Amino acid sequence: MRLPESQVAVLNAASATDERTIAQLAEATDQKPETVTGAVFDLRDEGLVSVTETAAESVELTDEGVEYAEEDLPEVRLYRAALDVGDGDAVPMGQVIGASSLGGPQVDIALSNFARKGYGHIDSGELAPDAGADPDADEEAAALAALAAGESVDADVLDQLESRQLVVRHERTIRAVTLTDEGVTALMEGVEAAETVDRLTPELLTSGEWEDVEFTEYNVEADAPEARGGKKHILRQTADRVKDVLTGMGFAEMEGPHADADFWINDCLFMPQDHPARTHWDRFALDVPPMEDIPEDLIDRVRDAHLNGVGEDGDGYHSPWSEDFARAIALRGHTTSLSMRYLSGHEVGELEPPQRYFSVEKVYRNDTLDPTHLLEFYQIEGWVMAEDLSVRDLMGTFEEFYSHFGITDIQFKPHYNPYTEPSFELFGRHPETGELIEIGNSGMFREEVLRPLGVKCDVMAWGLALERLLMLMYGFDDIRDVHGTLCDLDLLRETEVLK
Repeated sequence: MRLPESQVAVLNAASATDERTIAQLAEATDQKPETVTGAVFDLRDEGLVSVTETAAESVELTDEGVEYAEEDLPEVRLYRAALDVGDGDAVPMGQVIGASSLGGPQVDIALSNFARKGYGHIDSGELAPDAGADPDADEEAAALAALAAGESVDADVLDQLESRQLVVRHERTIRAVTLTDEGVTALMEGVEAAETVDRLTPELLTSGEWEDVEFTEYNVEADAPEARGGKKHILRQTADRVKDVLTGMGFAEMEGPHADADFWINDCLFMPQDHPARTHWDRFALDVPPMEDIPEDLIDRVRDAHLNGVGEDGDGYHSPWSEDFARAIALRGHTTSLSMRYLSGHEVGELEPPQRYFSVEKVYRNDTLDPTHLLEFYQIEGWVMAEDLSVRDLMGTFEEFYSHFGITDIQFKPHYNPYTEPSFELFGRHPETGELIEIGNSGMFREEVLRPLGVKCDVMAWGLALERLLMLMYGFDDIRDVHGTLCDLDLLRETEVLK
């Protein structure tokens, strides 16, 4: 029997009684593992060897995990510092943090795990350690040390370390090879290495050697690796579909900056500067120079609306208003900043009614991550400027818009916004769970918003969640399945948004 040289080498290195892995065969034959793998599959197809596959998992410490294995977990360091500083009594949190030498995100990590592990409790800015706690018995710390030493650990503790991103699991397939009876017979009868070539080259053609060489046989039935090219993300597909629908309804698209002045993001919307949503807890402020390109007369009108209100019955907020704060730059928490730019005439000049505009762009909020909230997401912004608009017009617009996506069960709930009156939230029913989920917010812009912008007619406006529209269309119950680091790649590859 004549076989390619690599297959002959593998046959001679394999055993009929002991399984040999690809790595062992590669070492024995002095060939690359991929070369051995190809030879093994060809020999298996000829019935000369059998191949068994087993899944194996390895665990690797992340850089953060290595650091904690060497220096202790942040919560352990916080506990030891609390004992040293307070001698077992409650101590101001800032004093304990300073003594622990923790900094940056490690402080939040330590505080979030301190009570969870029973190291003590935190109340009214003071940290009280539990003198009976035993940090030397911390399972997670012990597991990190064991993994650093190459030892195995309990599966539940490993899951917890993985959730804290202190370890990374790697899965691989181990293939083991054994000679079959046919393979043993072939070796006993003699196997000769044949010089084969796997391609026809210009040199072989010009020299005439192609007539004397033996070409490698190709198994056209062998499994080939799956090649997957890039494709448009399902969210972008949905965004494009939304743009098509709104354009078909007579809307024009708005564009504008992701990082904008608080003036456009909130002040023009009659949002008081001491509103909780405007603190650093809910917005992403940027350490960059303030925005200078804002019309002074518009600033004056917006300031006056905040301080004194609009019209004879207007009262304003009577709370401090700072132009420096208004000019400060932050990531936009909603695309209504674009609406303010357009309605004021700052972006495309003064607009005469009727007008319809929309945008489908990202916004950024310092929210808690859960199945329906992310730190960044897409908002479907829209508004209509016309005479004598009513809530009925607004509801009818939503019913028409959502009908294009097969969604007809839309419910409305009265709501309060500083910038619209009347206002209401929109809810849709999840097709799988039957649960009502919030899908947007809307209303009629107040005089305190429109008058400073120079708008003298009605404007109805809304902000809808693109990701939640996707949930209603396809039944996804967790926004993180399609957006972020934990998304389901197979789902993204297979799902297509219908036009």
